[in-house]
Amino acid sequence: MLQLRIVLDGIEPVVWRRLLVPGSVRLNKLHLMLQAAMGWENSHLHCFRIGESLFGTQFDDYPDNELDEKSVTVLQAVADVPLFAYEYDFGDSWDHAVHVEDFWRLPIGLRHGVCVAGENACPPEDCGGAPGYAHLLAVLAQPDHEEHEHLLEWVGGDFDPEEFDLALVNARLQALR
Repeated sequence: MLQLRIVLDGIEPVVWRRLLVPGSVRLNKLHLMLQAAMGWENSHLHCFRIGESLFGTQFDDYPDNELDEKSVTVLQAVADVPLFAYEYDFGDSWDHAVHVEDFWRLPIGLRHGVCVAGENACPPEDCGGAPGYAHLLAVLAQPDHEEHEHLLEWVGGDFDPEEFDLALVNARLQALR
């Protein structure tokens, strides 16, 4: 079992999660765990940069040096690497720093990921990356801004950048199969 701290780069307030994940899951399953933990919708491509290796879905025109994420477990991929990168949505380019904080060998392993801590809401999908998210927050904070009503409707009527629901994150993680 690994303890990972995932930090979304370039965002204020800082968005992070601490997960316990089975070392035996493959990177494609870790991707789904990260999606569930961060609150993403899994509607875009992604990749992992671990040491000198690039892992991804090998979908369409994948880079020549990309390895199939289904071919390796989390434990095999991270080995002695204390920090690796996870990028989601190549258009918005949501970069995550994934810190391997700890590792345990247990007689009974986890069946699914568990979120033990975190802070702040994940930015909405397709808001334009870190600059777009900063713009969204600035507009939502100004009720008299000309884009306020439009963006408020776009986010579903309410968005609290400081919201974090640990129970909901764990429900999403448990729902993964």
